[in-house]
Amino acid sequence: MADATAYVLLEDGTRFDGEACGASDPAHPAVGELVFTTGMSGYQESMTDPSFAGQLITFTYPHIGNYGASAQAMESERAWARAAIMREACNREDAPTAERGWLDWLADSGVQGITGVDTRTLVRHIRDAGAMRGGVFPASMPEAQAGALIEAEPPMDGQDLARVVSPADVSRHGSGDGPRIAVIDTGIKASMVRELVARGARVSLHPCASTAEDLLADDPDAIFLANGPGDPAALGYIVDTVRALVGRKPVWGICLGHQLLCRAVGLETFKLPFGHRGANHPVRDLHSGRVEITSQNHGFAAVGPGGQRTIDTDEPVRWETDFGAAALSHVNLYDRTVEGLELLDVPGGTVQYHPEAGPGPHDSLYLFDRFLARIAEAG
Repeated sequence: MADATAYVLLEDGTRFDGEACGASDPAHPAVGELVFTTGMSGYQESMTDPSFAGQLITFTYPHIGNYGASAQAMESERAWARAAIMREACNREDAPTAERGWLDWLADSGVQGITGVDTRTLVRHIRDAGAMRGGVFPASMPEAQAGALIEAEPPMDGQDLARVVSPADVSRHGSGDGPRIAVIDTGIKASMVRELVARGARVSLHPCASTAEDLLADDPDAIFLANGPGDPAALGYIVDTVRALVGRKPVWGICLGHQLLCRAVGLETFKLPFGHRGANHPVRDLHSGRVEITSQNHGFAAVGPGGQRTIDTDEPVRWETDFGAAALSHVNLYDRTVEGLELLDVPGGTVQYHPEAGPGPHDSLYLFDRFLARIAEAG
């Protein structure tokens, strides 16, 4: 690109040129794990999803920014992704819900962006080689210097990013006499809290380092394990807390919370080659047999029974865990990985995807109703 003002560099030396946009900070380029998401909308929700902490997002949809930015699209109080990599970014404010332009919002949020990138080729490269470290750099920076910055960035494996995104204090949401839900907040999305509160739940968000006694202090009706960033294998202190809660209260986990509950009952997790990120992932619910189109954002998955990383059947195969039997409840129809399980001898269950649909389809919203119904049954 003759007029390139910035470039993307991957740790394997692959380079993609483009034009800088968003925030400008040439002295501090955006560096982290470079991933992609396939959602056709929801770009602001993705940037503010704490699960993207430490990552640079490549958007596969070619036009990003078409409907501007707004307060209602915020999934947290700030942007967590470190950069936006786009084929064609725009700064329109004329959509009905727009309060400002997308590129203006990126700049105000301190997020660097790059447009004009051949994102199709970049995504195909990641699919073949796997998610890897990379960065967005000004065109004036030599590749050798950029490569050294990438090499200094720690890999996602082994990173505890939950402490980075978790709140320092407890906050409470909802009122009335509905069920009390204690959340281990490893980066929960605002839309998940809204879905619980809309169903009458009283939700308390606790720092991720909270102990089991902290979470049980208000005698909650259930424990909710939220989404969040990083490697679940690096969160042994949270796993220990969850182990102390399983069997005492119903426990439900989503995304990272799914992985943490799996580890708490004695199962293993592993890093996916390039993760599941987008709003079009088909998952089969083994309770109903229905196929749901789901919203997903994760880079790790649970190991299936017998150490298998994929499940070749749509039957509810079982694990033997430290807390009794568990059965497969959901399976990914792209790569046959575990998308959910149900604990059979103690109250609890998980899904790997995001049923709150922020952003994405609404196929899985019923899971919040199922969760609250099972709390009532356990009570």
